[in-house]
Amino acid sequence: MAHAALASSVALLPFHLVSGGGSKWAKLIPGFSRKPGTDLSFSRSSKREGCRFVASGAMGIDGGVAEVSEGEKAPTRYSWPDKKRPRVCILGGGFGGLYTALRLESLVWPDSKKPQVLLVDQSERFVFKPMLYELLSGEVEEWEIAPRFTDLLASTGVQFFQDRVKLLHPLDHLGINAPPGSGSGGTVQLESGLLVEYDWLVLALGAEAKLDVVPGAAEYALPFSTLEDALKVDNKLKALERRYFGKGSEIRVAVVGCGYSGVELAATISERLQERGVVNAINVETTICPTAPPGNKEVAMKVLSSRKVQLLLGYFVRNIRKSSDAEDSFCFSGKSEDPEMQKESGPAKGFVAKDDVEKLILELQPAQRGLQSQILEADLVLWTVGSKPSLPDLEPWDKPHELPLTVRGQAETDETLRVKGHPRIFALGDSSALRDSDGKILPATAQVAFQQADFTGWNLWAAINDRPLLPFRFQNLGEMMTLGRNDGAISPSFIDGLTLEGPVGHAARKFAYLIRLPTDEHRIKVGMSWLAKSAIDSVASLQSTLTKVLSG
Repeated sequence: MAHAALASSVALLPFHLVSGGGSKWAKLIPGFSRKPGTDLSFSRSSKREGCRFVASGAMGIDGGVAEVSEGEKAPTRYSWPDKKRPRVCILGGGFGGLYTALRLESLVWPDSKKPQVLLVDQSERFVFKPMLYELLSGEVEEWEIAPRFTDLLASTGVQFFQDRVKLLHPLDHLGINAPPGSGSGGTVQLESGLLVEYDWLVLALGAEAKLDVVPGAAEYALPFSTLEDALKVDNKLKALERRYFGKGSEIRVAVVGCGYSGVELAATISERLQERGVVNAINVETTICPTAPPGNKEVAMKVLSSRKVQLLLGYFVRNIRKSSDAEDSFCFSGKSEDPEMQKESGPAKGFVAKDDVEKLILELQPAQRGLQSQILEADLVLWTVGSKPSLPDLEPWDKPHELPLTVRGQAETDETLRVKGHPRIFALGDSSALRDSDGKILPATAQVAFQQADFTGWNLWAAINDRPLLPFRFQNLGEMMTLGRNDGAISPSFIDGLTLEGPVGHAARKFAYLIRLPTDEHRIKVGMSWLAKSAIDSVASLQSTLTKVLSG
């Protein structure tokens, strides 16, 4: 009970009180500590319950950053710093959510109407997902493409909670009146037990991999959509590279799906393994990247053909299982004399355990006539097919007013990105289903989310200031893909038939993403880092060339 009461007290404190002196907090909260470089921190945990609260001052709005995690208890209502200004709650810190928050910060507001913005995400880091492949190739470092939200939002008034969404209770359904005396658009309950009342809600929760469509996929295949996924794949590849070092056997990797993600993965991993491994790329269709521009598709086929990539087109995976002789597999126990092998194990650290390096068997069923079933053996299976939106559940008694969803589980929105029937809820990215001028649902890509975030921020400004909302119109700027450390393809939409490939395409793609990074400060840091790496690589290349000339 004492723990619960303490957690409630902390959660109910307005953020502008957090910046008080350390002595006051030490009296209020046993275990309080203040660290150099931070405003304050407090943590307490036990096996059954506990809480963690972290806050830091921000420019503009009195606000902070909070983390709350505790056991099951009655919901605790979150106290917003200002009782008068509008309250905007953004669920999801991906391209849609974070960029909407930053857009709101960049707009000019009347003093009385500048909203308080709360961003909720289950991770402590924003992830620039299109560049996860560069983690496998070693081109980028984790901090460059996955900065912490606390760092990105340090100079803003946006508050951040690291938490998961449990329940959503909207009160803005057309024709349904909110409780008397309530001006709220609804409430969001977080898994920590915190209840957040909002005036405006933004759904940008993204999507998660769908592995339950094929027997064995959830147990033995790895997705590639999050930072944790990328780090786990990288560590498994390191373990396989060590396992097969100095042996005649090849590392066998199976990539299921040959859309953009599957092709980029196959190209990156095949370049990394070179002669030490073979990549099998499996696709139900008879072509790769079906929706890609012809130029990108041709470049990708050329690159894959030049590497040890075997395309199995016109097949679908029937099931995945362990090999019968898996008991003979060798693996690292984590207790090797090699210091690098003694790293802490975990979901994204250390090396794989014995079960993780056992041979896997994929049964392939033909999807086209004229093909025969195949059995494929692999050390590692990567799954890039299918995803499902991560929308929260509604209050059980709220069924008559639930959000309108598509078959895929996306919220149906009007052209202003508001959820149909819910004028105070916006949805974008993977969470929304919006059709283009041809009646087709827009793809769930980073480019679409970038543009939707810009419109969502503006339309929130318009709604709060009683101005007309703008209809969203997607402008396809072109498509890009990475195919290795010095290979890429980019087809800009404004020049018909043009495709930049090779080192030029790779550099153009990298520059395009550099200017898309979230903040000016982060862009400068990353740009300087990439310039330094490029200079070092150039010097190393020059030295290698001179050595060959002098020795020859």
